[in-house]
Amino acid sequence: MAMRRRTAIGLIVGTALALAAGGGGSSAAGRLGGTVSVLGTWGGPELDSFNAMVKPFEDRTGARVEFQGTRDLSAVLQTRVQGGNPPDVAGLPNPGALPSLVRTHALKPLGRVLDMAQLAREYPATWLDIGRVGGEPYAIVVKTALKGLVWYDPKTLAAEHVTPPSTWAGMLAVTGRLAGRGTSAWCLGLGSGATSGWPATDWIDMLLLRAAGPAAHDAWVQHKIAWDAAPVRQAWEQFGRIAANPKYVYGGPQAVLATDFGEAPFPMFAKPPRCLFHLQATFIEDIIQKQFSWVRPGADLAFVPMPRIAPQYAGVAQIAGDVFGMFHDTPQARALMRYLVSAEAQAIWVKRGGALSPNKGVPLDAYPDVLSRRAAELLVQAPAARFGAGDMMPPEMTAAFYKGTLDYVAHPDQLRQILGHLETVARDAYK
Repeated sequence: MAMRRRTAIGLIVGTALALAAGGGGSSAAGRLGGTVSVLGTWGGPELDSFNAMVKPFEDRTGARVEFQGTRDLSAVLQTRVQGGNPPDVAGLPNPGALPSLVRTHALKPLGRVLDMAQLAREYPATWLDIGRVGGEPYAIVVKTALKGLVWYDPKTLAAEHVTPPSTWAGMLAVTGRLAGRGTSAWCLGLGSGATSGWPATDWIDMLLLRAAGPAAHDAWVQHKIAWDAAPVRQAWEQFGRIAANPKYVYGGPQAVLATDFGEAPFPMFAKPPRCLFHLQATFIEDIIQKQFSWVRPGADLAFVPMPRIAPQYAGVAQIAGDVFGMFHDTPQARALMRYLVSAEAQAIWVKRGGALSPNKGVPLDAYPDVLSRRAAELLVQAPAARFGAGDMMPPEMTAAFYKGTLDYVAHPDQLRQILGHLETVARDAYK
């Protein structure tokens, strides 16, 4: 069965590339020529995977993909758009930036660029809705990650006689028992340069999704409920029970604020381990394995979804992803967008590791290990999926949210003031 699926993928790759070039048959090779500029955040191994993904497109169409990488995507994209020099295709700072880019006519609609009927068969509706403004498609996710996963070393848990709890109440009980014998349950780091604080927003977002569900999450993201509304405040408080407790997090709150998110899980693999659990997205697996080459997925590293709070919301997924839109309507840009959304293109990346695909056409045996396959299954099976709230809010709201979480970990007794300030920011940000 796996061999037949791989053969089918190979056949469809050729078809997809021919369509991307604007037609079928051998004459499609070299039909386009020219270049297509792409702006994104990828570098290092991620950029290698992107280049591997687009190489068949370049070989088949004769068009050359010129990639520019930046870690300050929001500022660079805004400057280029305002200067009248946007890239042909770009990743977006976050889905929350879509409305303003559409209002200024910077983004081109994709309804006549992509085969929307085909996409409806391949993408769950949740994923297509992410890129819509006013019902019109303007962007689409080409690579994703599953968030809200609790990572651990099975051997360490066995030595501590701990089983990953299935409920959040159970997780708090385990955390308290470990603290009672002098063990920090959690590894946590909120550092990320100019975007420090975003890992905390994922915690808060996931706690709200698990407790109050997607409708409350949507209302919060759209500012239809206030920042001090009960579901939002309670999610902050649950996060604070862990992050602001010096007995629950390795190194205490000051270490949480000072530690880079990518290094946060490393103490789990110290000898002896300094902590047992780490909440993060699927991309943390790649970071851990690059730091500890001996780590074997499934044996030395495993995960469970964040434990349930309200049973009816147990399967809701928190996601992240690279959302791409088209800023110049050229034949090369159209062809690249058609190629990037295909299962065939995305299968190239997931085989290399470090990414999940939102396209249901990518088979599970395309994933390189047991953990990425399990994450892909959870993604496909999720009854609902939501981007992290910080990714969906206006940029100025997102920045204030990030900073607010840092202030909260440093001063947990000031939650009322912090939420009040965020509500003031929201009144301007959502005008």
